[in-house]
Amino acid sequence: MTLWLALAVLLAGAPPAAAPVRVLSGATLIDGTGAPPVPQATVVVRDGRIECAGRNCAVPKGAAMTDVSGLWILPGLIDAHVHFGQSGWADARPDSFDLRERFPYEKAESELALHPEKNLRADLCSGVTSVFDNGGYPWSIDLAHRERDDPNAPRVAAAGPLLSTIDFWLNLPAERQFLHLKDAGTARSDAKYLAARGADAVKIWFIVTPEQTVEASTPAVLAAAEEARRLGLPLIVHATGLAQAKVALKAGAHLLVHSVDDAPVDDEFLQLAKANATVYCPTLTVMHGYLRQAQSAASGKPPALDDPNGCVDRALVERITAPGALPAAGAADQVKRLEPMLGGMTSTMAANLKRVSDAGIPIAMGTDAGNPLTLHGPSVYAEMEAMQAAGLTPMQVIVAATQGGSRAMGAAAVAGTLEKGKSADLIVVAADPTRDVANLRKIRLVMRAGVLRPQEELRAPASPR
Repeated sequence: MTLWLALAVLLAGAPPAAAPVRVLSGATLIDGTGAPPVPQATVVVRDGRIECAGRNCAVPKGAAMTDVSGLWILPGLIDAHVHFGQSGWADARPDSFDLRERFPYEKAESELALHPEKNLRADLCSGVTSVFDNGGYPWSIDLAHRERDDPNAPRVAAAGPLLSTIDFWLNLPAERQFLHLKDAGTARSDAKYLAARGADAVKIWFIVTPEQTVEASTPAVLAAAEEARRLGLPLIVHATGLAQAKVALKAGAHLLVHSVDDAPVDDEFLQLAKANATVYCPTLTVMHGYLRQAQSAASGKPPALDDPNGCVDRALVERITAPGALPAAGAADQVKRLEPMLGGMTSTMAANLKRVSDAGIPIAMGTDAGNPLTLHGPSVYAEMEAMQAAGLTPMQVIVAATQGGSRAMGAAAVAGTLEKGKSADLIVVAADPTRDVANLRKIRLVMRAGVLRPQEELRAPASPR
């Protein structure tokens, strides 16, 4: 069977057969808990779950054996902040560059809804075996329900439409991804809608403007949080300012997405986060994608895409890198605005991540994938490398990208670590990631729900001509 045919069968929904019992032997095991690596380890997988992982695992008779000597094995990566309703380019974010005359927004969204397998495959191909969609159109909830245990795709959890403190315009005529959080009554009814729709969380997009202040939004935010708690749904809050982040923590936020970027976090913030057992997801690199997009438009040169394993859909790559893909008008002004802003934000975000981590608050790795040039799948590499550059050790980053992500998305019972009874979601890499997380780029094998594939089998096929 050719690679093209194998991929066609794969994406048609016929998963490769998983061996009833498979053993991977000889690699150095990093189990995701932060424990020291275990050399010459054995991992036994039975019926899609971990039966044993360590030095003293009995090898069942008749097991399918895979020798991974000289390599490193660790849990599959978890991206705790993605948006499947965004493509990774401006066609699905016309608020960054308005391309709707050439690429109608409704068509871009239809393509994303009808063909999520392109981004799901890009995730698996990049070693990402679980993802948390932090807000989008209602179909993202349906996607999550389909992809809990499918070996063809990462595990997906989804928050569904966001509750926004501003009435943001980026919606469709008959569908909304932003529900305006205009008062306490609306907050409660919207949270009830999300629960009835099957959302895995309630996400608040806590945006502050001169007209919509923190104080003006707080009653509605607190009402949404109270209703989410009553309904048993965890609360996610997008809060980039210290003031709104503290409101979110007082409201009981389970997950804070995006770093506090306007001021150093203080003792009150840290105490509130600890008391809540809040997970902090810094998304250090996403805004740099907006800058690179603007720089590309201003220069007329295609942006460099960081996709070392060839995972991103080829048609999307061609669209992004086509000559004249973005209009030059206004691009230079965007660059002038973003460059100085990002300079200050980046250092504040890095310092805050280090302080939050040093305080013992759990960290989750998340990319905000789907935003311009933050591509589904391979964007995890730059994010993890930025976390390491901010002062986290490689092992701390690995834990954030595995166990931390499972906590963020409510999947700690089944994912995030290589322990008995958990789903057999793992990756095998060719160099030691505890020395440098950049070595996580060197993926050789990906296992999802017990199905083992060489990385090259998951690469994106060429665009049809």
